[in-house]
Amino acid sequence: MKLQIAIDNASADTILDTVDKIADIIDIVEVGTPMIIRDGQSAVRIVKEKYPHLTVLSDSKIVDGGSLECGYAVEAGADIITVLAMAADETISDVIDTAHEAGRQAMADLIGVPDIQKRAKELKGLGIDYICVHTAFDVQKKGRTPLGDLKELVQAVPSGMCAVAGGVNLKTIDEYVRLNPAIIIAGGALYNAPDVRQAVLDMKAKML
Repeated sequence: MKLQIAIDNASADTILDTVDKIADIIDIVEVGTPMIIRDGQSAVRIVKEKYPHLTVLSDSKIVDGGSLECGYAVEAGADIITVLAMAADETISDVIDTAHEAGRQAMADLIGVPDIQKRAKELKGLGIDYICVHTAFDVQKKGRTPLGDLKELVQAVPSGMCAVAGGVNLKTIDEYVRLNPAIIIAGGALYNAPDVRQAVLDMKAKML
């Protein structure tokens, strides 16, 4: 089980302020979608050039132009590239093929998908590496969590290809650990903590 920090509130100029503090203890560094929208793949390149050993995920949330967009992320050094599960199968297949040809991996984000189990099985058939249940930030405001979605997901595909994101924090992580997903993703609970390094250590201790 790996811990992924989703960094959304930085820029290509400031992402190392966070990564420098945790590079030796975090499993996956996610360059969040807000940074991708603002700076393209620059932050991915900056992190990977300084820390080539780190697994870096580009949360590109590709929905069209799979080969082209995935190619940009691969060129920047991304190890894992995300594609929206609601995208056309052809787009998802292009992302998977482009990632795999470069020795990288692809993750499908189930955000907005109504039938989790059906789509997860289809994604597995397409050859996706990881499938992530994700409660959108705007939906979290209404009190929803991804726990129920993760329970559905692990019933549809092997837990070793499952990931979970959306409001995971130190108080709730035990519930997710019990379901044994491959990747647990936390954002603000880590990067907004008074001591991000200690927050990562505390969360990883819960995952043992």
